Amino acid sequence: MSQRLQIEQGLYKAMMGLEGYLSESTVSKSLIELIKMRSSQINGCAFCMDMHAKDALKGGESSQRLYVLSAWRETAFFTDEEKAVLALTEAATHMNDHEKLDKAFEEASLYFDSKQLNDILAAIVTINGWNRIAITAKMPIEKQS
Repeated sequence: MSQRLQIEQGLYKAMMGLEGYLSESTVSKSLIELIKMRSSQINGCAFCMDMHAKDALKGGESSQRLYVLSAWRETAFFTDEEKAVLALTEAATHMNDHEKLDKAFEEASLYFDSKQLNDILAAIVTINGWNRIAITAKMPIEKQS
């Protein structure tokens, strides 16, 4: 598959501004990677799933948790805080069920302060933006040998 659109520098720079904000977050890098992976799974963004699986593994995430992330509710591998964030990630990525979003936000609010919730929202917004860019542009994945 060949890339159909080269990303303009201005768009890339704007998205990297959001990434810069996230780099200063007090939310753990591992949790941010789970957000990025889960949204990318929902959106079907192979480019981002590939990138963030590699980043998560480099950051110490277990391959087992990544294998079952799309079925996180069916495992005991995730903490209550992670589950709350994954539910919020799903609700904010789908955006079509406001009651589900309200419930997920309320649950996440039990574990995270306002600044952290802003950072979590920024991670969700950022990866959803990247997913839409990568899918629309047909960004290719390098096959590993």
